[in-house]
Order: sequence, then structure tokens, then C-alpha cells
Amino acid sequence: MGKFFEELAKKLAERWVALLVLPGALFVLLAVVGVRLGHADPFDVGEVERTISDVAGTGSGRFGAQVLLLVAVLLAATGTGLAVQALAGVTRLVWLGRWPRPLSRWVVRRRRARWHALLDRRRALVRDHPAGTRTAERQEEIDDMAARMTRIAPAEPGRPTWMGDRMYAVEQVALHRNGLDLAFGWSRLWLVLPETVRAEVVAAEAAFAGAVASGTWAWPYLVLGLMWWPALLIGVGIGVAGWARARAAVGDLAALSEAAIDLHGRTLAGALGVGSDAATGPLTLAEGQDITAIVRKGR
Repeated sequence: MGKFFEELAKKLAERWVALLVLPGALFVLLAVVGVRLGHADPFDVGEVERTISDVAGTGSGRFGAQVLLLVAVLLAATGTGLAVQALAGVTRLVWLGRWPRPLSRWVVRRRRARWHALLDRRRALVRDHPAGTRTAERQEEIDDMAARMTRIAPAEPGRPTWMGDRMYAVEQVALHRNGLDLAFGWSRLWLVLPETVRAEVVAAEAAFAGAVASGTWAWPYLVLGLMWWPALLIGVGIGVAGWARARAAVGDLAALSEAAIDLHGRTLAGALGVGSDAATGPLTLAEGQDITAIVRKGR
């Protein structure tokens, strides 16, 4: 047991250093240099060397002063890391489209109008060019319309961001095609999923969480950019990289969630006594509605 806790403490320490101290120490170093340089001459190598020499020479020859300097740097790095960790929730809300209602409504209206305009054009093409007489060029045009719709949102937009709409689409498809309200039904479905399926979903969620954690480091660099403009470029780069990773992770998470509902929704139905034991395939609308009625418990 002692060995177990020793290894656990070691792994936690490594994770603490990797997630908080190292990125925080890098930011603290750049902040000291950036504030010293300012906007006037942001790449003054001589000034950078003098700044590093001044910091390194603080408390020179006095062990106590050097220890205090090291502790101060560690505290600053850790404090920065903890602040960024706290801001991860804000980044998650922004990317998933949990915005203030007035702004969210305005953006959703615009996205919905664009999505419906493409849908109307696609339907007109399908109506005017039936499948039996459709040329390859017309089919390509129809497919292009569908792809452009998906780039906006895979279903009718209900969130101001693509990531938010991707998860919103999972909820809407489950509700309108399978009758399953995931707000109440997902936790029950999770308990009957095979371990391999849950592992895949957890991995996708972890990938998204990691992307959010890394992308959140853009915030302190953007703030530093007010005093040293190169930090703006660093912040934008970090934010874009994290956003791209998060978008891919959300796509995987949504696809896995949809697959779990299609393949194992009937397992949930059997556990709750809904439907026939001989039935196969995805949940029907009526079966999903019966499950929803059970799990909502009148709420």
C-alpha cells in the first residue's frame, strides 16, 4: 500500500509540474521580459540579456535571498497556472456557445438564417433535378450545399458556435428521431454501456478537456499583449491551436455519443422494461418517448 501511495504522489507531482509550474514559469519569464521591453522596442536583445542578468543576479552570494527568489518564482508560476485552470471553465463555455442570452440569440438567428438559405437551395435543386435525371454536376452541387450546411451546423443551429451546435445536434436527433431526452436519459444510458464504449467516450472527453486547458493559456498572453504586443501573437497562436484540437475532439465525442445511442439504446430500453425483447435496431420514437417518461419521473 505504501508503494501505491508513493507512486500516486509521484504521478500527481509530475502532473502538477506539467500542467501548472512549467507553463506558468514560461509565462512569468516572458511577462518580466515583456513588461521591461514594452511596445517601443519589443525585440531588444540587449535589454533581454540585461533583464535576465538582473533577475539571475538577485541575491547573488546570499543563499537565503536566492531561496526566496526561487520560492517567489514558483509561487508566481503556480498562481498563474491556477488562475488559468480556473479560467478553463470560461473557455469551455465560450467554445460550447453558452453565451449571454442577447448575444447568443443574435448570433443563432444569423447562423440559422444562413443554414436555412442553404437548405432551401438544396431542396430546390433536388426538386428541380430528380435523382433519375440528375447530372453529375448537379449532384456535386447538391452535395456541396449539404457540406456547406454541415460546416455551419449538422442540424438546425441552436447555439452560437459550431462546437455547441455539434453537441446540440446530438440532443435534438436523439429527441426527435428516437424520442430520448438526453438531459435525463444519458446518465441511465451511461450505466448500461459496455466498458469499451465508455472508454472511447471518456477518451474523447479527455481530449476536449486537454484542448480547453491548453487553449485557456491564450488569455494571460492576450492580457500581456496590452503591454508587449508580441504576446498577442503568442496568445492567438495558442488559442487557435487549442480551438482546432477542441473542435476535432467535440466532433469525435458527438459521433461516439450518437453511435452509443444507436447501438445501445435498446439495452437501456430492456433495462427499463420498455419494448419487446425480440426487437432489434435503434430505438423507435415511441420507445424513446416511453423511456423519457420513465426517467423524467413527471418532471
